Amino acid sequence: MSATSRTPQSTRCSPSIWPRPKIREGRRSVAAQNQIDTSNDARQRLPAVHRLLSERRIAAFEAILGRECVKRQVNEVLGKARHEDGRDGGRLIDSIVARLESCLREGLIGVVNGTGILLHTNLGRAPLAGEAFDAARALATGYCNIEYDLEAGARGSRYARVGALLVEITGAQDSLLVNNCAAAVLLILDTFAKRREVIVSRGQLVEIGGGFRLPEIFERCGATLVEVGTANKVYVKDFERALSTRTGLLFRSHLSNFAVRGFVEEVPPAALVALGARAGVAVVEDLGTGALVDLQRFGLRGERTVQQAVQEGLDLVAFSGDKLLGGPQAGIIVGKRALVARLRANPLLRALRVDKVTLALLVQTLRVYATQEYTKLPLFAMLATPLDDLRKRAAEYCARVPGARAARVQSCLGGGTLPDASIDSYAVQIDDARAELAVRLRAHSPPIVGRIEDGKLFLDLRTISPAEDVVVMRALQP
Repeated sequence: MSATSRTPQSTRCSPSIWPRPKIREGRRSVAAQNQIDTSNDARQRLPAVHRLLSERRIAAFEAILGRECVKRQVNEVLGKARHEDGRDGGRLIDSIVARLESCLREGLIGVVNGTGILLHTNLGRAPLAGEAFDAARALATGYCNIEYDLEAGARGSRYARVGALLVEITGAQDSLLVNNCAAAVLLILDTFAKRREVIVSRGQLVEIGGGFRLPEIFERCGATLVEVGTANKVYVKDFERALSTRTGLLFRSHLSNFAVRGFVEEVPPAALVALGARAGVAVVEDLGTGALVDLQRFGLRGERTVQQAVQEGLDLVAFSGDKLLGGPQAGIIVGKRALVARLRANPLLRALRVDKVTLALLVQTLRVYATQEYTKLPLFAMLATPLDDLRKRAAEYCARVPGARAARVQSCLGGGTLPDASIDSYAVQIDDARAELAVRLRAHSPPIVGRIEDGKLFLDLRTISPAEDVVVMRALQP
């Protein structure tokens, strides 16, 4: 990808004041006079702002961008045309529409994901289930009982409904919800480890997305980090020797986006739980990805589930809502009732709470797990798509798009999950693809994002829905 260039001030936020060409007084040749007169005539023939605003193709943008934004872009293009003596006046409407389409792309819009990364963080991670979106829309457009007990006629709990589902699905005693998994870790550290020590394996001091590092988060929360073991090996005795009267937590972290293989040793969760019980110290795990179903049913192995962590006796488990769970962005904490009660009593919780839309999305997503209809979630529907179905779709592309080839490729989960795992897939391959093709596809409506390898463009059909095929085929036409 090319580096983002700075946009001149005059092109977006404020209308430009384009200087008119200065005409020097004095005698001129006839040719010069004719040239100036022609130029002036061209500028005079430029349409007025109000006429351009009434043009059908331009007026259509008002409902999306607002009249003032559209008017600003019209003035920008007109100003440029006047500055250039009206030479580009014949393409005014095309130029204005191109500018308005660019404004649309600067906002939050849907894209076609042809990367083959199912949980692409830059593209919004897990797509939501249609039923979940419908439920959220119904609640968002009216009032709801988010914190109202209809039976008692008094204030109720924001978390009661989602909490009951989480307890049922995970087997934990209690649960709590915040706005993302980093916030869940923040709340846990602030509650149990402020001005105290947290013991962590050196091999689990990870850096998460956006360059945030676990040690920095601990420091920000006022906790003292105590590292034990080495990058590749750690034992129970390392944790035991590090215990002190200031120990607040024993902490485990998910290895996001990487794996350690070979000459390695780690402390099994159950062994760490046993040590915590003997020492009277809570054991917490940032599980991260939040798998609520065994992925072996989809041909993937090695991802520990939340239920397994609960069964192993972890006191608190934190995980994300928008990764393997397949729901909205949220940080979920499940665990022992007494500890969750302490989290709920922390005043910081109010700053981290979620709104009614997130709650509605998450509740509806969790109901899929309660009924075990997993393929209602787009993530699992993509994982469950037979390879032969993708091959047939790739063949259809080849029949309709000049130069297209069907390529056997590997998709991946993304989102920090199972970095070693790959999923067989088919992609549409365009040989000798230049960077201009990828740029053109990203400028398409809707934008189409693929990947370029060795000068070839690949559009992985596992992450492109069948309903999007027509759009992609049309965009690939020469």
